[in-house]
Amino acid sequence: MYLPKPGDAHVLDLFSLKGKVAVVTGGSRGIGLEIVKAFAEAGADIASIYRSSSTADQIASELSAQHGVTIRAYQCDVSDEQAVDAVFETIANDFGGKVDILVANAGICYTVAAEDMTTQQFRSEMGVNFDGPWFCARAAAKYFKKKGSGNVIFTTSISGLIVNIPDKQAIYNASKAGLIHLAKSLAVEWIDFCRVNCVSPGYIWTDMLEQVPRELSDEWVALTPAKRMGEAYELKGAYLFCASNASSFMTGANIVVDGAYTIP
Repeated sequence: MYLPKPGDAHVLDLFSLKGKVAVVTGGSRGIGLEIVKAFAEAGADIASIYRSSSTADQIASELSAQHGVTIRAYQCDVSDEQAVDAVFETIANDFGGKVDILVANAGICYTVAAEDMTTQQFRSEMGVNFDGPWFCARAAAKYFKKKGSGNVIFTTSISGLIVNIPDKQAIYNASKAGLIHLAKSLAVEWIDFCRVNCVSPGYIWTDMLEQVPRELSDEWVALTPAKRMGEAYELKGAYLFCASNASSFMTGANIVVDGAYTIP
């Protein structure tokens, strides 16, 4: 783990990612895109992994020019073990052999009654939400262990802590609960060379929610003490904190950002 020098670090320097190489899955839209923006603003070079996007390369190019860092987009299905290993090898080669930070953020959710969910849907959801983060963390750990330091951040969810109502999404909830416990387990197992933490968002407004029925999103808001949904940019600070030396003694933690949804 990173060992800070006693008392000589300015607080803003602790949040700097200059000289770091970060890998962000699901980085071309929604929460993932805001993470990429945050890390670019903090000075990191970034590999943004996406599964399907017609604008990923353009976004990477524009953000690179805007912030004076290197951002490249890589297409990969994170549920494909061999594809993940291959893309990490490519990323390491492209960024001078370095990988310092992984944000395993890609995820999907099927809102389907449990008894109606097909095996194909189950495998797909678990493949992206649980297998994918594990494949990525394992691939990144090889580089972290070699250099003696690294940082994994899993995008989990309040759905890993509570049962959402009235949503029917048992498998999504289970995948996120499993991911939180995986993070805790890896935090202990990899303590000598890597930190592992989670960020669990509540209901965050992204373009993925535009097709959600209004009556459903209204109920989410009604159940949230803050009486609104969060905006994706409001998560930037949590991810930067986890990725930077500002959280150098924190591992195995889960930061919940939910407008107090899980408190009552």
